[in-house]
Amino acid sequence: MVRKFVEPALELMMLDEALRGEFDREALLIFGEMYATALAGNGHVEPDMVKLTVGGELDGGAALLRLAALHLLNQLLPDELKFDARIYMGEGRYYNIAAYGEDAARLKRLLAVSAPSAGGRYLSEKFDKFVKEARVEVRLDKDSIKRTKKGRVVADLTVSDGGVAVKYNVYLLKNAVELHFASTDRSRVELAERLLRLAGVTAKVSKVGNRDVWRVEATTDMLATGHEELRKALAEVVETAVKKGWVDSDKAERWLEKLEKGLTLKEGWPKYEVGLTRRDALKVRFSSTNSGNIEREMQRLRQIGLEEGRHFTVKMPEGGKAGYVSILREGLEHAAWLSVNGSGRQQELATDFVKHILKRAEEKGEKVYDKVRKIIEGGTTRGSLTLKGFEKEVEVDGRKHMVKVIGWSTELEKSQSGKLLLRIKITAEVGDVKSEYTITYGRYERDAAKGFSVARAEDAERLAAVVKAITGKEPRIIEKSNGTIVAVYGSAHLKGFMRYKELADAIKEWLEKTRR
Repeated sequence: MVRKFVEPALELMMLDEALRGEFDREALLIFGEMYATALAGNGHVEPDMVKLTVGGELDGGAALLRLAALHLLNQLLPDELKFDARIYMGEGRYYNIAAYGEDAARLKRLLAVSAPSAGGRYLSEKFDKFVKEARVEVRLDKDSIKRTKKGRVVADLTVSDGGVAVKYNVYLLKNAVELHFASTDRSRVELAERLLRLAGVTAKVSKVGNRDVWRVEATTDMLATGHEELRKALAEVVETAVKKGWVDSDKAERWLEKLEKGLTLKEGWPKYEVGLTRRDALKVRFSSTNSGNIEREMQRLRQIGLEEGRHFTVKMPEGGKAGYVSILREGLEHAAWLSVNGSGRQQELATDFVKHILKRAEEKGEKVYDKVRKIIEGGTTRGSLTLKGFEKEVEVDGRKHMVKVIGWSTELEKSQSGKLLLRIKITAEVGDVKSEYTITYGRYERDAAKGFSVARAEDAERLAAVVKAITGKEPRIIEKSNGTIVAVYGSAHLKGFMRYKELADAIKEWLEKTRR
């Protein structure tokens, strides 16, 4: 009870002092971190909505304090970032504070840079959804471009979003353009890393020697993967230095070529190793002893829309040994899905990536190519069909059946042994008989996905007709000694179910959560 009232009350005091100029405007950052933390525990984030659920103690007093803090925050934000949030009665004694549409997008911009992190990574998966709304701004201080006594060209460049800004140092060194930020405040350095990431540049936070100082830095190739606004600002520093004769023109030309065209656009996909493991699992991997190459590939995959840990894994080079970026099966499937359902540049990159992997697979032979082709087909067809209005005639054991789907649902639940199960429920009419059929999937030996249904003997043929109509494949029917009928399903059936948009998301979530 105390926590629910004290936290928003402190936020109100902090924001009120900031509004009167008595508190640093970093209050925006602190507020964003506090609000994002509340959302991580009791919130919900969707593409067009941000919602925080608050208990209704004292007639909704805590919820009203939260809403008041949001309205006060608006007075600190520039006009283009102001948003509207409203309060609604939820179920029971709960209240919902929500922002929708463009208002939600503006709130996400603040949360994208202020959500708590460790090592530059967000501490909640919910925070990853904020990043899509981020639109960082880059500002170069032209008067700061100068040459030091040691002949080094330096400049100040500020990256900001959601009212939060970080000023970086730009250096033109002997062989590279570099962007630096350092501080004794590690959280501030992690913020600098996140802002760079939002600007399209992947960099890492590191400690400086044995001192309590942390830094983040990016060099030419890493910077060349950034957004156009950032690359243009850096190019302006280089061009100014050339005009004043501070850097070699040939060297500057190479830098400008990368910055102006963008490294991702300039270079094609590197050669991925595509093959099969001893257990015939697909292996798609790019390896390099150069950490910059690994960083660049990670950035490229993120531009497609793939997420580290969920769609690909990374190991950085160490001790002269190669690191790698490894594409998971889910990553290839998702890239294939984006090649059909994405838009703009993201769809173009996804299409190019899928074509590249197919070409590499073809070079490895028919077996590898067939494996890759099936995974890609599964991705491109995922969610492409609908169960709404579904009717189809199929033949089972020489008899024809008209199947009409009239209802469906999916749920993930834990078994008594702790195994995560996927339940798919289909209500259908087969002829004149209406029944509900439940297919339960779990992970078994060798991580295989298998499903089972139990049916009465007189209902087995109708069950087989429903599954065949939806997936194109009959289940394997086993009749036990006590007369019970058990239907068994494999991965081919699961892929068939996944073609339907009403089932696809739940199946995808289950596959990802149960993958070993």
